[in-house]
Amino acid sequence: MEDHDPGAGAPAVGMSGASRSEPAGRVTGRFDRHAAARHANPRHADPRHADPSHQGEHQKGKSRKRRKRRRGRKVFARDENGLAQPPAPAITPASRPPEPVPAPPQPRPAPRAPLQELPVFAALDLGTNNCRLLVAVPARHGQFRVIDAFSRIVRLGEGLTTSGRLGQAAMDRAVEALKICGDKLRNRKIRKARLIATEACRTATNGVEFLERVEREAGLKLEIIDRQTEARLAVSGCGSLVERDTRGVVLFDIGGGSSEIALIDLTGHRSSRLANHIVSWTSLPVGVVSLAERFGGRTVTRATFAAMVEDVAARLRAFDGRDRLAHVLASPNFHLLGTSGTVTTLAGVHLDLERYDRRRVDGLWMDRDSVDRMVEKLIGWDFQQRVANPCIGADRADLVLAGCAILEAIRGVWPSERLRVADRGLREGILSELMADDGVWRGR
Repeated sequence: MEDHDPGAGAPAVGMSGASRSEPAGRVTGRFDRHAAARHANPRHADPRHADPSHQGEHQKGKSRKRRKRRRGRKVFARDENGLAQPPAPAITPASRPPEPVPAPPQPRPAPRAPLQELPVFAALDLGTNNCRLLVAVPARHGQFRVIDAFSRIVRLGEGLTTSGRLGQAAMDRAVEALKICGDKLRNRKIRKARLIATEACRTATNGVEFLERVEREAGLKLEIIDRQTEARLAVSGCGSLVERDTRGVVLFDIGGGSSEIALIDLTGHRSSRLANHIVSWTSLPVGVVSLAERFGGRTVTRATFAAMVEDVAARLRAFDGRDRLAHVLASPNFHLLGTSGTVTTLAGVHLDLERYDRRRVDGLWMDRDSVDRMVEKLIGWDFQQRVANPCIGADRADLVLAGCAILEAIRGVWPSERLRVADRGLREGILSELMADDGVWRGR
């Protein structure tokens, strides 16, 4: 789940553009206003000028008179527009303005610690469809900065629905991806890490055997987490996307082999951990991979799509805690929050992105009509049209409609005018919990 400067050529502050080439204090363009007027108007000319015999006498008298007049006349300087301006008055000690009082020095912010001095944390999530790694260092309270990441679609759960086992080709793809993750982790000094496996390894009869192979070949020891832990981690990863005035949220994570749903009630006092407000949760044993394998993902008719929606809706009707947010469903401060590849794909198509850009998708709000239009658009596309879309591609083209069917079933039980999109999930939840438990944000 991927920037502009006026004022060029202006003189520096305190420097006049008209006098940059003149030394300080130099006065230019002196002239006599009265003499200028005499030369400009012939009626003021001396009649002796017409008689050459008077030229010498006149020059001597004129010279003496001019010298006398020069001693007392005021001298002006032309400005850059050719207008005469009086000189600035001299500043005497008595008229000198008071010296400005220097401002007290401001405290400097504490310098950011270099990356090599900050503790490093890592989270790895091996799901039914993807293998993902995040490596991060703590930042401001409750936040972290990612310094390395890896994500690859491995389809570990391919064929699991029919055989109950992980296939050889799928395990090989996953091991190759995990070897890359192992190299990244060994190249850093990791303070704490948590490496998890979810639905595919939970349900496969050879899931434990596969993880033993991972430890041998990739050097990584993964833990299989239960569905409740998976739901809690998904909620922990999205805490910053739930605003302070929110009264209720249905958070869902549509995975490859399962879909986790958590109901979050925020009508009371809000604690710093969003997961503390979960009032009900469920994990449906159905995801995009398992649903597409049962109903078909390449060619999806409207009847097929409706059948997928009903399959998921029937499972949700059996969820006893689905009504725990009935008191806030009508509130404008209630909304859905989706953390899966399905909703990020819908957001990318909605934004008409030429290339998927996490910065534009993560945190995006979509209203009810926008979601309806995007689902309808994808149903109307054939397989090749879905492949051609840069936010879907060949890896998701046969899975995206199964994800949309799960989303429509969720919207049917918890109708909302708004859906917020999160390009984050289990890894972010793991990092948040690791850092909080380690106390790295205390005193920050």
